[in-house]
Amino acid sequence: MKNLLNNINKAFDHRIRLGIMSILVVNEYADFKTLKELLGATDGNLASHSKALEKVGFIRVEKQFIGRKPNTKYYATKLGKEEFKKHVEALERLLKGE
Repeated sequence: MKNLLNNINKAFDHRIRLGIMSILVVNEYADFKTLKELLGATDGNLASHSKALEKVGFIRVEKQFIGRKPNTKYYATKLGKEEFKKHVEALERLLKGE
């Protein structure tokens, strides 16, 4: 069981971070507004959790202006996708009691 727990990544401990990665691994990208609506998060909550994922290299953030309005897009990195896959597989094995 100890080896199984080693694959559970602390970066995905919070439901917002887990949600961000769940959305990004199945979509090319998501913008701030979409993530906020899908996750029911506040601006500050989403910003802090996305920053934590960006800091460890699991997501990439792209900011631009469309007209005068800011637009922020989030992408899962290759590393982020790999680590998230390991995390989900570890949770599945844990649930199966393997």
